[in-house]
Amino acid sequence: MEHYEAETTDDERLFAMFIYLISLFAPVIGPLLIWILKRDSSAFVDYHGKEYFNFLISFTIYSIISSILIIVLVGIILLIIVGVLGFIFTLIALFKAYNGQRYRIPMVFRLIK
Repeated sequence: MEHYEAETTDDERLFAMFIYLISLFAPVIGPLLIWILKRDSSAFVDYHGKEYFNFLISFTIYSIISSILIIVLVGIILLIIVGVLGFIFTLIALFKAYNGQRYRIPMVFRLIK
């Protein structure tokens, strides 16, 4: 069962997937390069680039808040939860992008439109 969007090519799906895959190793530079190079030629890659950077901004904010809350000890648990959820949501988005689907990552502030 394929879930491709009508206008999504194999190359677009691969580049959108690479945004998430490369983010596991180079969280800013890799995805930024792919997004900047492909956003004008592919609405699908542009969507996933925006989604990824909204995700990165949101989870950075969550991590900072959790780090501050370490003072009251609850932050340690929150920091672990944020890290695990960040990894899981990245993997889900990677597979959804590869399948040609537009995935909206939960708990994300949509600052980049």
